[in-house]
Amino acid sequence: MSMDTTGEHGGPSRMSLDHQPPPPPLFTGTGQSDLVSTPEAKKSAADTIDHLEHGTKDSGTHADESTANIVKAFGPHDGHGWVTSGALKKAHHTWGEQVQALMNRLGYEKSALVGAKTRLHNTDFGIKHGIARPGSPLDLF
Repeated sequence: MSMDTTGEHGGPSRMSLDHQPPPPPLFTGTGQSDLVSTPEAKKSAADTIDHLEHGTKDSGTHADESTANIVKAFGPHDGHGWVTSGALKKAHHTWGEQVQALMNRLGYEKSALVGAKTRLHNTDFGIKHGIARPGSPLDLF
């Protein structure tokens, strides 16, 4: 269906209602290049997460010590101290909560990678037994 209308500047304009936009492209099934699907690749990813966990923990410990020294240095001495000390202590507490959330997330992801092999194997095993044909006496020969 087409319809002639008056355009923005008084001239003719044409609008067509019988044309639909092209559909979105279909998934071609080539897969994602960054998908980790082999047991070796999953173990490597889990090992990388393990390395990140240790590095994050070590860096956090170092930051805790350094921040405690700075808070103490800026803290009150003889009744006088810097406002920076309290603000830094509060910011460090918030940062610590964020690091803990990161550590929890890393642990969850590592656990998911390590457990994926077992879950997939158990699923495949269950499906195989669910569709297996009944045994026959001839199978024994």
